[in-house]
Amino acid sequence: MESIKKYIAEVIGTFVLVLLGCGTAMLVGCDATSGGGYILTALAFGLVIVGMAYCIGNISGCHINPAVSLGVLLTGGMTFTDFVGYVVSQCVGAIAGAGMLKAIFNLGNVTDLTGGYGSNGLAGVDGNAGAGILVEILLTFIFVMTILGVTSKKANHGSFGGLIIGLTLTLVHIFGIGLTGTSVNPARSLGPALLAGGDALGDLWVFIVGPFVGAILAALVYKFLESSNKNVKPVAEKTATAVKTVTPAKASSSKNNSNKKKKK
Repeated sequence: MESIKKYIAEVIGTFVLVLLGCGTAMLVGCDATSGGGYILTALAFGLVIVGMAYCIGNISGCHINPAVSLGVLLTGGMTFTDFVGYVVSQCVGAIAGAGMLKAIFNLGNVTDLTGGYGSNGLAGVDGNAGAGILVEILLTFIFVMTILGVTSKKANHGSFGGLIIGLTLTLVHIFGIGLTGTSVNPARSLGPALLAGGDALGDLWVFIVGPFVGAILAALVYKFLESSNKNVKPVAEKTATAVKTVTPAKASSSKNNSNKKKKK
């Protein structure tokens, strides 16, 4: 039952990401020459992550991204069964989000300024798939590395984790929108591409391969860096050490007080 709740949370989170992120792009456009729509779209994606992190984060961890789930799987944060469940849920949510956008824009006769439901493309890199994959690998690497660092059990970032992750997604969008539209998320690319068809569907493989490769590299590098840092102790271990340090002192104090009473 707990797993089902996690999967439902991932469906909802990815639905909201595509609905508000891609929906904003469709309304304001993402032409790099006019920065207003560009920045608004980047903020929309980042703010969705912030909101969802504090909404469903305590239920599913708020991955809402197969690349993030892969990074968590490779660093031992989830089982393979849950990984499959998460990815399926994320894809369902993304397709539902794109479908809802299509319904709203068609019923309301609203112009889609992206021309493809906010789908990713290679126009910004002159149609070069190699350049597109490289961009997606780099941006996903940065994004997943940040997530692994913020959520690491060996550190304590308090309640600011969701904000940090959301701002990082905004940052990679600011750089990547003019190049590939910024995917860093295979599910987010899948939903709009299925509805848009054409080149968006033909280029979809780039936005699946790139983010997955970036996530694998991020997981491997982060595991290496974290394991080599012997000075960093898990929060639980730090707490246990503190308890052990304090307890003898208290015990000694109690013993002295007891001896004083006996002497009297």
